[in-house]
Amino acid sequence: MTADASQYSEFSLFAGRLADAARVETLPRFRAGSAVVNKAGIWFDPVTDADREAERVVRRMISAVYPKHGIIGEEFGAERAEAEYRWVIDPVDGTRAFVCGVSTWATLIGLECDGRPALGLIDQPFTDERWVGSLNGARYRRGGEERVCKTSGVTELKRARLSTTDPRREAYFTSEEAAAFAAVAAKSQVARFSLDAYAYGLLAIGELDLVVESSLKHHDYCALVAVVEGAGGVITGWKGEPLGECARGRIVASATKDLHEAALDLLKEI
Repeated sequence: MTADASQYSEFSLFAGRLADAARVETLPRFRAGSAVVNKAGIWFDPVTDADREAERVVRRMISAVYPKHGIIGEEFGAERAEAEYRWVIDPVDGTRAFVCGVSTWATLIGLECDGRPALGLIDQPFTDERWVGSLNGARYRRGGEERVCKTSGVTELKRARLSTTDPRREAYFTSEEAAAFAAVAAKSQVARFSLDAYAYGLLAIGELDLVVESSLKHHDYCALVAVVEGAGGVITGWKGEPLGECARGRIVASATKDLHEAALDLLKEI
């Protein structure tokens, strides 16, 4: 079953309400000395009260308004995972940035229909920026101004502005993945790091051209798909496969099909 345009308009408005509610929990805790817990043992995978409290609020709202919809969240797992509609939420994507006082973290809210991303929202509360993408395209809002999202149109690697969260092989990349990323970076015009989901928002408004990542999970990428594709971009795994089928959460997002193919040529052998 597929939702009609009016339903997606309703879902989009609701996603905005969820993001507004998440802001109430995250913003007062940002640059306020929030306690940090490492949830990954010997590896550093931080979580804060901002992550947990924002997800609790969002879950309560979804269950109250759409009690038959599923919920998949980073902090508290899945509810009604077999539902036709599933909300996929990451209350603070980029918690490392959050605990360092860097404003590139974001709240991610995605909606899947029959397992496929249908709507996505990227929200950066501190800079008051929001991207919303759906089957009808993508829009960007900052403050009271809103405009249509459109990627840059760059088709060649030599002109590409590239990003990844952390290029080191001891971070999100294996040694082989780090080498493949380095090959792409060597042919690109410039590379910038540590942007997390914010990079995909910048790609959607033409400020970046290419994002290459690994180790992303469902909650990390679900909301990104509709924003990138709604702006005219392309997002797949490193071999061109659909997200969810890619090994180790390897994701590449590009401004154009030609640029995407050029990046895949250097990545798909891994």
